[in-house]
Amino acid sequence: MDIVDKMAFARKLLPALRAQIGKKTIVVLTGMRQVGKTTLMRMLYGEMESKNKAFLDMENPIVRKAFGEKDYDSIWENLKVYGITKTEKAYLFLDEIQTAPECIKAVKYLFDHYDVQFFVTGSASFYLKGLFPESLAGRKILYELYPLDFEEFLWFCNRKKEFAAGFASKMEGKNEVAYAREIRLYEEYLKYGGFPKVALAQSIPDKEAALEDIFRSYFEKDVKTLADFRDIRKLQDFIMLLLRRCGSKLDISKISSETGISRESLYAYLAFLEATYFVHLVPPFSKSPDREVSGAKKVYACDSGILNRFAQVSSGAVFENAVFLALARRSEVKYYQRRSGLEIDFVLPKEAAALEVKETATERDVERTARVSKEIGLKESYVVSKSYSAQKGVLLATDL
Repeated sequence: MDIVDKMAFARKLLPALRAQIGKKTIVVLTGMRQVGKTTLMRMLYGEMESKNKAFLDMENPIVRKAFGEKDYDSIWENLKVYGITKTEKAYLFLDEIQTAPECIKAVKYLFDHYDVQFFVTGSASFYLKGLFPESLAGRKILYELYPLDFEEFLWFCNRKKEFAAGFASKMEGKNEVAYAREIRLYEEYLKYGGFPKVALAQSIPDKEAALEDIFRSYFEKDVKTLADFRDIRKLQDFIMLLLRRCGSKLDISKISSETGISRESLYAYLAFLEATYFVHLVPPFSKSPDREVSGAKKVYACDSGILNRFAQVSSGAVFENAVFLALARRSEVKYYQRRSGLEIDFVLPKEAAALEVKETATERDVERTARVSKEIGLKESYVVSKSYSAQKGVLLATDL
């Protein structure tokens, strides 16, 4: 199929995927369910000039059977049905590869012995990273796709905006007129999140129904098929608890005492939720690595729409979660807190930057963040504000 859905929009990851076309590598695209992996791959597939290509849904048992030959060389005969020949370079797109783990050895064999490039998608990072054997080291390149960031969300709303790269440029380029035009869309983005299906829904009931479907699909397809938990209800209760504590430090011992769920089970749940992209864990920042390893981590949700729909949390918590997601796409994120309780919401060690999150930034917020960041050796400090502020040291959330 060369035709991409008319409602499909490009993603920031597309140029990186394009750059891999024709290279001797297996391109793996992973991420949470319904973030747009299949659409993105179909877009890439449609752009390819070669006619010796096929887009195959590995959830289809007939397609899986094509790769089920004991003699892997015989697979080419099966692929003729899809118009594929081995006489010239072939491009095979395998969608939802995690449903066909038995095909991986065949993929490796064909890749090693023939001029064929594979582009594969799958929904669970821990499963995909373990799915491909170590023998594929050096052969594959892994990309992760997340829900839309605000820039991509604007694309889905048919709005274009130039986003500056550096924090200093973002701060200096603030524009009150542009902010006034974008804040309504940003509020919508905060409320319903960045899943493409939700962003494209035209009515509030449709957006809410889409969020319900994404949450239900996560349990039916990822939890039930990839996990081996005896009591799914306990996992669901734990998820709801995590959503309510978004932006807070996790005390597993305390949660175990409150819920009656063993610490071992809670750690297993947490590892699964993080590996399937449902939650993100943020470690503390310290100049001492030992303190970072031993420090409690903060938890954030995969999407502000999921957080809003399924947890009773403050608007400040939703905003902080959205800022985290924006920062996590660009760099490693940590938080800083002293024993006295004084803290900075986010630290980006690689950029030596500190960012505090406030719905409405004040001069005092800017001064405090600058002072603390200087004391811990960070070069840049900003307060991220949802409300407009012309003050130096304030970044607008709409510009992140």
